[in-house]
Amino acid sequence: MLAKEIVDDLMKIVKSEKLSQVNSVSLEIGQIALAHDGHDEHVEDISVDNLKFGIKNIVKGTILEKTKFNIKKVQGDHWHLVSVDGE
Repeated sequence: MLAKEIVDDLMKIVKSEKLSQVNSVSLEIGQIALAHDGHDEHVEDISVDNLKFGIKNIVKGTILEKTKFNIKKVQGDHWHLVSVDGE
């Protein structure tokens, strides 16, 4: 699940940078190649609203719970972490 992958990467950054809070995160997201439920890999256009919903549910009870997620749709077939604002 893409939301979990994003949160896992963010938690690695939080740990490596020894952040005590994360104010905002900026992401760019294009179409993503996924393989799930026994189906072959295929490209999906990810809904920003659905992704934010998934992220917000995963981060409940973590340091990222109050983080503002800024997600921008871009061309391409990837997602990219643009910036993490924390202290």
